[in-house]
Amino acid sequence: MEKRELLYEGKAKRLYLTDDANLVISEFKDDLTAFNGEKKSSEAGKGALNNKISTELFKLLEANGIPTHFVKMLDDNHMLHTKVDVILIEVIVRNIATGSLSRNLGIEDGKVLPFTLVEFDYKDDDLGDPKLNDQHCLILELVDHQDELDKLRRMARQVNDILKPYFKEKGLNLVDFKLEFGKDSNGNIILIDEISPDNCRFWDIKSGEKMDKDRFRQGLGGLTVAYEQVLNRILGK
Repeated sequence: MEKRELLYEGKAKRLYLTDDANLVISEFKDDLTAFNGEKKSSEAGKGALNNKISTELFKLLEANGIPTHFVKMLDDNHMLHTKVDVILIEVIVRNIATGSLSRNLGIEDGKVLPFTLVEFDYKDDDLGDPKLNDQHCLILELVDHQDELDKLRRMARQVNDILKPYFKEKGLNLVDFKLEFGKDSNGNIILIDEISPDNCRFWDIKSGEKMDKDRFRQGLGGLTVAYEQVLNRILGK
């Protein structure tokens, strides 16, 4: 598979065209950003860890009936996947209150929610990724109709139903996570982007230790060590 010109560069990945119009290559970067890009850094090896973790989790989800853009991991930092039209909605799934949910609504940090909360954010850095309701999504024409919003929620809950018990077996609480979706060439909605400690919160069940990007956000250090531990647990090491 030939890697061609740069199509797009985001905070965590570069996206390249290939010699196949339906396939693209993502390069996972070592860059770190938080607070809408206000805090920036880099951690050697972070991108490779996220690529490997995402690869294993996409395979798991595919095996359990969730359609994704994943094709294969090419090397430590590169993933081959289906080209899609990105839906500009970030789907946030929350099992335990923390972060912005606690800050904005005064819910006690660490409180287990009575049910899984699914929220929508507008994928727009210039606007600060504001919260969306269904009517916002339709007014902004981010989806074609209400059924697509219902499908995003349904798929997000299905992903949670797979990953939450999976990580519990690995000794990790899946606190919350962000998902992104796109439409393939046939108009099917599929899961895209990545699933990694960059966009998931993992807390060790016994110690409560944070094993995700909050180590960078909160200046705790040891980020790549934590990411490597997550990968090792996934691999059963």
